[in-house]
Amino acid sequence: MANVANKVSWSSKDDEGRPGESTPLLNGSPSASPSPGLSRQLSQNNFFRIDRLTTVNLDDDTAQDQDGDSSTYVSKEITHNENLLSLKYESLDYDNSENQLFMEEERRISKIGVHVLEIKRWVVCGFIGIFTGLIACFIDIVVEKLADEKYKVVKENIDKAIEGGGLSISLVLWASMNAGFVMIGSILVAFVEPVAAGSGIPQIKCYLNGVKVPHVVRLKTLMVKVLGVISSVVGGLAVGKEGPMIHSGAVIAAGISQGRSSTLKRDFKIFEYFRRDTEKRDFVSAGAAAGVSAAFGAPVGGVLFSLEEGASFWNQMLTWRIFFASMISTFTLNFVLSIYHQKPGDLSNPGLINFGRFQSEAVQYNWYEIPIFIIVGAIGGILGALFNRLNYCLTMFRIRYVHRPCLQVIEAVLVGAVTATVSFIMIYAIYTYDCQPVGEDPIKYPLQLFCPDGEYNAMATAFFNTPEKSVQSLFHDSPGSYNPLTLGLFTLSYFFLACWTYGLAVSSGIFIPSLLIGAAWGRLFGIFLSNVSAVSTWADPGKYALMGAAAQLGGIVRMTLSLTVIIVEATGNVTYGLPVMVVLMTAKIVGDFCIEGLYDIHIKLQSVPFLGWEPPEKSHALTAREVMSYPVTCFKKLEKVGRIVDILSDTSANHNGFPVVDENHEPDGDNVGRLCGLILRSQLIVLLKHKVFVERASSNLAQKKLQLKDFRDAYPRFPPIQSIHVSQDERNCTMDLTEFMNPTPYSVPGEASLPRVFRLFRALGLRHVVICDGSNGVIGIVTRKDLARYRLHKGQLEELEMAHT
Repeated sequence: MANVANKVSWSSKDDEGRPGESTPLLNGSPSASPSPGLSRQLSQNNFFRIDRLTTVNLDDDTAQDQDGDSSTYVSKEITHNENLLSLKYESLDYDNSENQLFMEEERRISKIGVHVLEIKRWVVCGFIGIFTGLIACFIDIVVEKLADEKYKVVKENIDKAIEGGGLSISLVLWASMNAGFVMIGSILVAFVEPVAAGSGIPQIKCYLNGVKVPHVVRLKTLMVKVLGVISSVVGGLAVGKEGPMIHSGAVIAAGISQGRSSTLKRDFKIFEYFRRDTEKRDFVSAGAAAGVSAAFGAPVGGVLFSLEEGASFWNQMLTWRIFFASMISTFTLNFVLSIYHQKPGDLSNPGLINFGRFQSEAVQYNWYEIPIFIIVGAIGGILGALFNRLNYCLTMFRIRYVHRPCLQVIEAVLVGAVTATVSFIMIYAIYTYDCQPVGEDPIKYPLQLFCPDGEYNAMATAFFNTPEKSVQSLFHDSPGSYNPLTLGLFTLSYFFLACWTYGLAVSSGIFIPSLLIGAAWGRLFGIFLSNVSAVSTWADPGKYALMGAAAQLGGIVRMTLSLTVIIVEATGNVTYGLPVMVVLMTAKIVGDFCIEGLYDIHIKLQSVPFLGWEPPEKSHALTAREVMSYPVTCFKKLEKVGRIVDILSDTSANHNGFPVVDENHEPDGDNVGRLCGLILRSQLIVLLKHKVFVERASSNLAQKKLQLKDFRDAYPRFPPIQSIHVSQDERNCTMDLTEFMNPTPYSVPGEASLPRVFRLFRALGLRHVVICDGSNGVIGIVTRKDLARYRLHKGQLEELEMAHT
C-alpha cells in the first residue's frame, strides 16, 4: 500500500456561477463509502470552500448532504493554497466521440474532401501567423510612440529643473505618468477580464494540457491583454511585451479556427469542421508558437516552445503547420515594421526584441570558458530560485489579502509609482560616479543631470528606457560604458521590482525583466573577469551579459531546449549554441533542486488539475480501483427523458460523462451494469434541445435527423440544462442513446496501476476512463482530478484536498 500523506476532503458547495457554466464534480458521490483498497477520510461535517480563485476566506454556511440532513461548514484555515485541487476546472474533450454520426460523416468524406480539409488547416495556420504578426506590430508601434512622448516630457522637465531647481516636481511628474498608465491597464484587467493578467503562459499550458480555463481564449481577453500590456510597458513597470504575445497568439488561433466569434455573436459559417476540442487544441499550439516567433523573431524556437512548454500531443504534420504559422508571423511583423520605418523591403526587424549580432572576435568563446559558463548557470539557477521563492510568498500574500479588484488596482498603481521613484533615486544618487562620454552610438534620451558637458548619466540609460532597449545596450555597449556600482545597484533594485511586479493585476511578461536582470549581473561578472585576468580580451562584458541573461531567464522559467534555440536565433550566432545550452541546463538543475519553475508554481497556486509528463513516483502501489470515483451515475440505451433531466439538473452531482450500460443486465454489487458506451453531458443537452425522443420519431411529427453540425453549432458554449423546457408529457418519453453514445470508450480493469492509467489518460488526452470488472461491468470512473490529486511531496505520495475555489 502506498504511503498517502494527506487524505482527500470533498466540498459539496453548489457553484455560484452562471447556469450552464457550473463546475462539475467528479463522477462519484461525495459521500461514497471508502473503497476497499484505499481508506479515504470523507468527512460529512468538515467541509470548506474558497469564495474565488484568489480568496482563502472560509465561510460558515449550511449545506444538505445526500440524505437531506443538514451539515455545518466548519471554518478552517488553509495555509497553503497549492495543497488544494480545484473542482471548478472542467476538462477538454481531446478524444473524439466515435459515435454513429461521427463514423457516418467520416465515411462520407471523399479523398478530395480530405485534401480540402488539409488545405483549410494550412490556410487557418497562415491567417494565425498574419494576425499574430499584425497584433505584435500594433503593440510595438503604440508602445514606441507613447514611451517616446513620456520620456520626452520627463526629460525636458528634468533639464529645466536642473537649471532652475525643483527636481522633486520632475519626480512627481514621472511617478504620476507611470501610475496613470498602469492604472488604466490594471482597471481593464481587474474589472473587465481578470484572466488577462500576467503573461498568460501558465493558462495556455493548462489549456493545451486539457484543462478548460474559463475565458482564456475569448476575444475580450485578447483586447484586454493587448491594451493592458501597452499600458504596463509604457507605465514603466518591470515587465515585457513578449510573454503576452504567446497568449495573444493562442486567442487569435482559437478564434480564427472556429470561424465565428461568440463575443461578437457573429458566425461566418466557415471552418465548421474544426469546431471541436481536438482541432482547436492543435491551432492553439500554432498560435502560441506564432506568438513566440513574433516576439523574438525565432520561428524554430516558437515550434520548440510549443512542444516543450505547451502541447501535450504532437504529430509530424502538426509540426509543419506550426512552423508555417511561425514563419508567417515573423515575416508579417518584419514586413509591416519595414514599411513603418520607411524602409520597405528591409526585413531587419524579425521580432519585437532584437538582441543584435554578436560577430566580433572579442565575443567568441574558448574551450576553457565552459567551466565559467557553468558557474554563470549556477548563479542564474540560485538567483532564479530566490526570485521564485520570493514571488511565491508574495503571491500567497496577495491570495489572502489583495483579492478584491479595487485593492489590486491600488497595488498596481503603487508599484508603478514606486518603480518611477526608485528609478529616479538611483539615477540621481550616483550621477557623480558614472558619467560617461556621449559616443558614436546614439542614445535617444541621454540625461546629463549634473554630469559635465558632453557626458551623460549611464544609470539613466538602464532605467530611462524601455526594457528591450536596455537589454540591447547591455549586450553591445563597449567595455567601460557601465560602472560596476551602477550595474550592481541596478541588478539589486530591478530584481526586487520585477519580483514585486509579476503577479500584479496587469498584463505583463517575465521574459524581458529576467533577461535584463541577468544581462546586468552578467556584464558585472564579465567586468570582474577582465579585471582579474592578465589577458582580458577574452572576458568581453557583452558576451557574459548574454550568458547571464540566459542563466537568469532559465533559472526562473526552467526552459532548456526552446530557450536555447530562441537565444541562438535572436542573436544570429549559432556558435553560442553550446555555451547557452550549458548555461540553461545548469540553471535548470540548480533551480529545480531548490524550487519549481515560476509557471509551475502559479499553476499549483491556482489549484489547477494539471497532469505532468510522468505519473508521480511511488504510485505503482495504487490501482485504478483505489483512485476511481464511485458509485457511477449510468444511463441505459433507452432512457426516460425525466430521469435524464433530473440527473443533469442535480447541482450536487454535476457530472459530465455518463457510462451507458446494458438495460438487460442486473446490477451486482459494485457492478452497475455491463458497459456499452459513454455519452457526454453536452450531447444530452443538444438531444434534449432538439427533442430527439423515440415517441416523436415514431409519430407523424416531422423531425429532421440530427447531424454533427447541430452539435458543432452549440460548441463550445452549450446551453445550460435550466434553459431547456421539458413538459410533463415529454418527461415520460424515451430517448434512444445508441446512435449518439461513443460505443468504444476507453476502459481499464480495476487492477490496472495508477501509472498505467495516467499514461493512457495523458497520451490520448482523455476526459474519462471507465473502470470495469472481469465481466465488463462498470464499477467506477477515473477523471483528470482523480489522477492530478496525487503527487510526490518530501518523499511521500500525497493526496491533495479538493474544494470549490
